[in-house]
Amino acid sequence: MHSSDTEAPQDPQHRFPCDACGADLRFAPGGGALICDHCGNRQDIAGPGPWDNTLSELDLAAALAAPRETGETEEKPLLSCPSCGAEVALAGEAHAGECPFCATPMVTCTGDRRRFKPRGVLPFALDEQTARAAMAEWLGQLWFAPSGLKDYARKGRRLNGIYVPYWTFDAATRSAYRGERGTVYYVTRTVMRDGKRQTIRVPKVRWRSVSGRVARAFDDVLVLASHALPKRYTDALPPWDLAALEPYNPEYLAGFAAEAYTVPLEQGYTEARAHMDEVIARDVKFDIGGDRQRIHGIETEVSDASFKHILLPVWMAAYKYRDASYRFVVNGRTGRVQGERPWSAWKIGFAILIGLLVAGAIGFVAATQ
Repeated sequence: MHSSDTEAPQDPQHRFPCDACGADLRFAPGGGALICDHCGNRQDIAGPGPWDNTLSELDLAAALAAPRETGETEEKPLLSCPSCGAEVALAGEAHAGECPFCATPMVTCTGDRRRFKPRGVLPFALDEQTARAAMAEWLGQLWFAPSGLKDYARKGRRLNGIYVPYWTFDAATRSAYRGERGTVYYVTRTVMRDGKRQTIRVPKVRWRSVSGRVARAFDDVLVLASHALPKRYTDALPPWDLAALEPYNPEYLAGFAAEAYTVPLEQGYTEARAHMDEVIARDVKFDIGGDRQRIHGIETEVSDASFKHILLPVWMAAYKYRDASYRFVVNGRTGRVQGERPWSAWKIGFAILIGLLVAGAIGFVAATQ
């Protein structure tokens, strides 16, 4: 089922004033409500509003052919980072700020601002204090990290909560393949070793041509839609509990920044198809069976391809420690941490020295026996 053409509000800078004092509310991670830092008032998340678009998928072929005709694009004023290229919609009515990915001052984006609207959001479940504790624990487990870094991270600058853009893709696939099934058998041979005859078993493979078909339905193949964060970090942040996705509601973004996607839909689908092809190849090898497999060709038909644009929660910070900068990212749902790690030169040198002393002691004992 595909969505209707109902438009979301065109102004992405939603404000949610407090009923008690009029100050801006922010979303409270894990609480399912908006809170006021000024007076402590708490307001429940509102029900579906004019922005509600449900979590149904969008037809991929139609979106690639004529994205504006889907009724699922919007104009969004953004701030652009001249350093890392991130494009970010800041919370509230902010019109300037530092890039949450590299701390560079941001400028108004002047490019094409029409993009697909988010259809789903995974709200923050961990607050900043919990995310900071997870990061401090992660740092404390690192070998050869400077001793003071954990305390510095705990007391340093605040973490930035940001919603990072992703694509998800669904598709049904049917694949025809050609290949070979290998069966391992053994032959015996007599060889000379150290002047003695020995009988050994040598493995051989008997190959037989095979062909067949496999089918698989893919659901929510996840593709990062950003270039601002290194993939070696984001690829290690899962699992994401996508079953907990909520239909897009700007109240979940209150008090947080949201990055706009910079990976186009077509490029995202190309990456998703590469992942699908890897899974299909594994399916083919399983279907071929035997002890060994060779694949000579796979022809895949894709049908019912669909997609949605979603936002996932990440806490992040860039720390400067002894004139060097390090970035850390925390999964805003699970507390899983990834990032750049510093090294302590004196700890590494001390470990090497201890290793040499132990090796020397072992060599001395061996020589005296």
